[in-house]
Amino acid sequence: METLRERKKQRTRDALLRSALELFTTHGYERTTVDEIAEAVDVSQRTFFRYFAGKEDAALAVQAMAEAHFVAAVRQRPPHEAPMEALRQAVLEGWDGLSEAIDEVVPVELYMRMYRTIESTPPLLAAHLRRSAATEETIARVLAEREGVDVDADPRPRLAVAVFGGVIRVTERQWSTGDDFSLEAIRALTASYLDQVGSALTGNWRTG
Repeated sequence: METLRERKKQRTRDALLRSALELFTTHGYERTTVDEIAEAVDVSQRTFFRYFAGKEDAALAVQAMAEAHFVAAVRQRPPHEAPMEALRQAVLEGWDGLSEAIDEVVPVELYMRMYRTIESTPPLLAAHLRRSAATEETIARVLAEREGVDVDADPRPRLAVAVFGGVIRVTERQWSTGDDFSLEAIRALTASYLDQVGSALTGNWRTG
């Protein structure tokens, strides 16, 4: 059971995170300072650094939560599902549970705005892609364990995750440049693009 001190620390961290994301999405990541984030919550810069290593850590904190949620969802998929189907169901069903988990920390609408800010901010996008690569390696190992194969001897887990990760990147890029920035929109776009993987990789694209 959480103590009063632990709850207070969690409230402070959540307040700093909300403050950071609000400032990043309204003023821009590079124009926002740690001092401004701390001042918005009426705490010191030193307090900010107790919870976050820096601005980048705060900017990607909810993304890290989403990645952890997805890895857990893949682990929990029924064993009869083929690997790509397990990944598909984990990401689509994960959006629903993820929105509830995120809403306990920051409003989902703010998370979606921050998603767009990451896409349009080169230093954050680079950091996001580095973290995504690490997450993909974790997922490849989860798939290998799930299927009973050696991830270093059998290329299929990493190939499957590479294809899946590519679809997610295309989805993120297209969604961030569209007109509908809702959770429902990115979920629908993800489903649509995943459904086209088979025909895109093995089909004949020419219609003439």
